[in-house]
Amino acid sequence: MAGRFLNVFKLFRRIKRRGSRADPAQQPEEPEPSQPMQDGAAMDRTQEQEPTGGLFPSTVQEETSTMGAGSMDNCDSHTTNTSAALLDRPVEGGLPSPKQVPAMVRYIHQWLMANESHEHRLHRTLLDLTEAQPTDVVMTLLHVAPSCDRAAETMWKTILCSSRTAVSVQLRLLDVLGNWPEHSTCTSDGDTMRVFALAATVVMWKFLQMPCIPHVETLDFTRLFVHLLFQVLFSTLDMPEEVDKLWKECQQQHGLAASPNRFAVQTLKSLLCRMQGERVVMAMEHKCGWDMLLCADTHHYAVGLLARVMRFSSIARCSGIAVYLLRLLSMEVPCWDLAALAFIVEVLECLDVTKYGTSLLEIISKNLQSECRERRHLALRGLVVLCPLNPRMVKRKQLLKPCQQHEAGAKEMWSLTESLVELLQENDSDVVRMSVVVLRHLFLCHGAPLRSPIALRLAEALLPLFDSDDSQVQLCSMNIFQEMMELVMEEERKALKSHVHQSLFPLTFHCHDENPYVAEASRETLHSSSRFLKRRDIEQMLQVDETWRFGEGLLAEDRSRAAEHLRQALPYLRSPQEPLRDAAIRFIGMAGWCLRGQEEELQIISEALEDMADDSSPAIRNLSAETAFILRAVQAAPYSSLRKLQDQIRRVCKRRPRLCGSAWLCCWSSAER
Repeated sequence: MAGRFLNVFKLFRRIKRRGSRADPAQQPEEPEPSQPMQDGAAMDRTQEQEPTGGLFPSTVQEETSTMGAGSMDNCDSHTTNTSAALLDRPVEGGLPSPKQVPAMVRYIHQWLMANESHEHRLHRTLLDLTEAQPTDVVMTLLHVAPSCDRAAETMWKTILCSSRTAVSVQLRLLDVLGNWPEHSTCTSDGDTMRVFALAATVVMWKFLQMPCIPHVETLDFTRLFVHLLFQVLFSTLDMPEEVDKLWKECQQQHGLAASPNRFAVQTLKSLLCRMQGERVVMAMEHKCGWDMLLCADTHHYAVGLLARVMRFSSIARCSGIAVYLLRLLSMEVPCWDLAALAFIVEVLECLDVTKYGTSLLEIISKNLQSECRERRHLALRGLVVLCPLNPRMVKRKQLLKPCQQHEAGAKEMWSLTESLVELLQENDSDVVRMSVVVLRHLFLCHGAPLRSPIALRLAEALLPLFDSDDSQVQLCSMNIFQEMMELVMEEERKALKSHVHQSLFPLTFHCHDENPYVAEASRETLHSSSRFLKRRDIEQMLQVDETWRFGEGLLAEDRSRAAEHLRQALPYLRSPQEPLRDAAIRFIGMAGWCLRGQEEELQIISEALEDMADDSSPAIRNLSAETAFILRAVQAAPYSSLRKLQDQIRRVCKRRPRLCGSAWLCCWSSAER
């Protein structure tokens, strides 16, 4: 059998030499010494012969006489049918050695290039070879005809449309597609070759263009989708010179006018349409998603958009793609992991978290610590999706049921606490908002004992968030602060006291917040802080709803810190909420008593109150003007009048927590008398 193949290859080498002669008048070269065929048998005549063409201008008599002499090397020409039969005959007698398959594939391609009208003759031979050695056939054909010429297209159509070879060939093509720009392999004959991913893309594009794709159910949609999706990015970022040269050949061969990345998008669209995804294609077109996919800076946004659109079309396919991406990301960090993360985050709801939760958290944890802003955003979005809590629900009793359902996931996520605390200090409102939402979920669902280092960093990061413009951030930060005071270890509570004391000031102000949820959360957190500090006076004040007295008590407790408290109150003068501006003016008025004689601090108060003259609220304008007026009078009044004036102001505050102009005038007229 090996001898037969050797003779067949010698025949085609002679055919190649004869076919490549440019001068028809050139004399034929001297025949080589004949070699007898092994097994001592002559090959039978082929069936009825047909006229030849191309590289085989011979007659049946010449072919058969040469064969009868036992030598194929002495023949100058061969008929088309006999040449095909010579390739067919060894396969009939048994499959060739694997080392001979690549050469057989090259010869079949060459024969088909020369015999356009007889392309069907070698289908069976090609299928037998492919079924036996699919890798050798696929890699050799991609290497011999990377631009997919006419003969190669015929061969691909044969092996992709047969139930015997379709699956194995598709798998080998996907292996090549997954390696940009080239796939290195070694065939059975020991030949090391480089096969371009673009060549495999052209083959798949041709396959998807068929009017009725046979065995489409065997197509691995997930792998093909992923490889095409990221080939768009690869061909956008990097086009090696050899790949660019191949692309020009493909353009000339198939009349392609698009760039390689647009061609990959076109193939991706064809795949979706073949899988009943026309609505996905149209939706992406409507949102300009395909154009976004072609830009490296917006590629991951487009991938996320594509995932959202596909989620409504087929949850099962989205889940399969996400699982495949998870497996790829866990192996090695590729250049497209940002886009892969974008797809996974959008379809997290389709995944079985109990099965893939560990892999998800590993990837999310890695991206939380990334210096890339987009990676941190996506990682946090993923964590928010995994948290089942409604941010509008504040009371702990409302959260017990969902927390019990997700307790296992919260335990695994608790390890991310330190990373999330660091993100609270980012100068990015979206990052802060998502971080505090996730932390709130962790503290309410699986709060574990806290050591002082992490508790102190957390308290320091949370305090500024009480004054956030985002009510969701305010609610979550206050709720976390309450839980933190309960979870800190008993022996380490002392280190946290100074931070808890700092929380009293903003919490008292937000007890007057226009948002009822924020106001209620402020009161609850203030209760927790007073219990932590063992301040019964604050608890009593809250019980009788006299939060206006907090400022007076704070100033009475430590007058030396009046200037510090004044600066804390000044930002509330610029609050968009009238109740908070009102509370700030009242506190500043009381602080003025303690700062009598301190010209620098009084000047700050005077300028701040004068700036309120343009306030949108008439009540605030009047209150600020009258407060400034009375404080100037206080500085000039004799000490004997101050006590009487202070007592009367205290009584007015108690009777009317929000001081109006008439109250200040009443106090002032009493002091004058």
